[in-house]
Amino acid sequence: MTGTISASNGGARDYTIALMPGDGIGPELSQATLRVLEAATRKHGIHLVINKVEGGDDTKRRLGVALPDQTIEVIKGSDACLKGPVGETAADVIVKLRLVFDLYANIRPVKVYPNAPALKPGIDLVIVRENTEDVYRGLELEIDGNTMICLRLTTRKGSERIARYAFETATSRGAKRRVTAVHKSNVMRRTDGLFSQSFRGVSKDYPEIAADEMYVDNAAMQLILNPEAFDVIVTTNMFGDILSDEASATVGGLGMGPSANIGADHALFEPIHGTAPNLARKNAANPSSMILASKMMLEWLADRHKDQRCRAAGRDIEEALKETLSAGVMTSDLGGSAGTDEFGNTVARKVGA
Repeated sequence: MTGTISASNGGARDYTIALMPGDGIGPELSQATLRVLEAATRKHGIHLVINKVEGGDDTKRRLGVALPDQTIEVIKGSDACLKGPVGETAADVIVKLRLVFDLYANIRPVKVYPNAPALKPGIDLVIVRENTEDVYRGLELEIDGNTMICLRLTTRKGSERIARYAFETATSRGAKRRVTAVHKSNVMRRTDGLFSQSFRGVSKDYPEIAADEMYVDNAAMQLILNPEAFDVIVTTNMFGDILSDEASATVGGLGMGPSANIGADHALFEPIHGTAPNLARKNAANPSSMILASKMMLEWLADRHKDQRCRAAGRDIEEALKETLSAGVMTSDLGGSAGTDEFGNTVARKVGA
């Protein structure tokens, strides 16, 4: 399916977006998000061409493959990809896409929004997760029927570039200007030892940014005890996946969690959560995660193409979401009664106001 949203932009650049609705609640989140995007892009004269692509469990059932070659080609020719959650085929879809396009930085903001149940006020942190190495590389071996081995890949290149991304992120944030490297180098002395060593080396290029380190078990505890103390956390692939889900619970749950997968030439934006099959087709899921992912997509397009219209549209989306929550329009996971459609329509209406 190919479509356009927003009116003509008077000859300015079009943006082509590959949209993968995904499984479970994914199609419902996608529809709500498209309505919000349409309102924001129309307001700012941005022209998006939306190309729907296949991927996920349903795709595998129908086509025999979870990620068709055609999907990869469409994403390759797009300015960005917006993706809903996929189910049991996640390793065949999102993990493969991260490797195919070298999307080495996974960015997961954790932020308190109005009326969302938060563990503490003032939580505003970003987890910068290395996205292409570690055990998620999927290098597994079978020794015999009773013994399996998983290899953990860590490189200096991968460790240094994710550390640098974290420090660059900290330079554009608020007053804290702090990067915390999270690892377990006291046990995994070679792999996490290299990650720690690389972090320290890169930190010397950013003397204006405070740098510290923390073992992952302590970091997991501190995210509960003192989440407001963190600014930017940089960590390895699996630790980052686990810690970001934990961190989302401090600001209202997975439904409030967007993410970006960033590489040198491509980027993909998605919710951090799964398909929630118990909520699928019930108009009950919280679309905030994907709406905020679309906001991150617009910000990335703004940076990449120096397009301030995209930045303004992203800012309007976040402000409209805040206004929606402040007005008490909330889905059941946040303690409200609004459906997916009502929430998305309200945000879209406030964007266009």
